[in-house]
Amino acid sequence: METSVKLYSLTYRETKTYLFALLFIAGNLILPQLCHMIPGGGLMWLPIYFFTLIAAYKYGLKVGLLTAVLSPLLNSALFGMPTIAFLPVILVKSALLAVAASYAAHKFARVSMVALLIAVLGYQVVGTVFQGLYQSNFMLALQNLQVAVPGMLIQVVGGYFLLKAIARR
Repeated sequence: METSVKLYSLTYRETKTYLFALLFIAGNLILPQLCHMIPGGGLMWLPIYFFTLIAAYKYGLKVGLLTAVLSPLLNSALFGMPTIAFLPVILVKSALLAVAASYAAHKFARVSMVALLIAVLGYQVVGTVFQGLYQSNFMLALQNLQVAVPGMLIQVVGGYFLLKAIARR
């Protein structure tokens, strides 16, 4: 199940970089608000990462990193989620996802569930280790990872279909 995709590698000097980042940041502001209507929805569905994955995979590391960093900061400032105490973990995981997704897109050069799975598992595993170290509690980090399985599946499957839908653009 693979689809050719036109991948972009935008620079920080291009206006398009910031326009695309703003679009994906808006998605990362709206989707978490919807998911937080469900108790534990943020931990389970991982909504703050979804558009970071799409941004980095389709438009490259620069758009992905802008989305990865600004989305959690704006969500925290505007809505109090993530909390200041948990913000470093979210920022690290977001940045890891941007790097993993842009790398996977570069290596596979097409929309691929395997590439998305590798990117999602990669950022989650490394991010969980960071979280365990940061919180001095690996059991809590592993529990959070277990709760997040539905969100990871949505990132891979939903990300695949969204990327496939925008592959022609």
